[in-house]
Amino acid sequence: MKSKIEKKNRGLKRKIRSRYKVRKSSNCPRLSVYRSNKHIYGQILDDKTGTILAGISSSNIKTEDKDKGKIDISFKAGEALAVKAKKKNISEVVFDRSGYKYHGRVKALAEGARKGGLKF
Repeated sequence: MKSKIEKKNRGLKRKIRSRYKVRKSSNCPRLSVYRSNKHIYGQILDDKTGTILAGISSSNIKTEDKDKGKIDISFKAGEALAVKAKKKNISEVVFDRSGYKYHGRVKALAEGARKGGLKF
């Protein structure tokens, strides 16, 4: 049976590997995702200057009765992040999934950002 330390190290390796591939091949800002048990966070980062250009949290999203759960809220968070990015004249980003599988809430945030007008 794998220990907690071994599992954590595998996750960190996955995160570093995916982030390296994204940074190596991009000249445009990076959309980074962090997923906690309750919320999902998205930030658009400029790696050249090391600054955060735009950010969103699902805790700041207004929910309605028709929202079924975290996936719907993640989709709305992606759309809201795209709106913030458009206000700052950002139209193209590179998606950094931070080692998470492109599935569920991470996928919903990405699709919401695409629907909002971001290209990646």
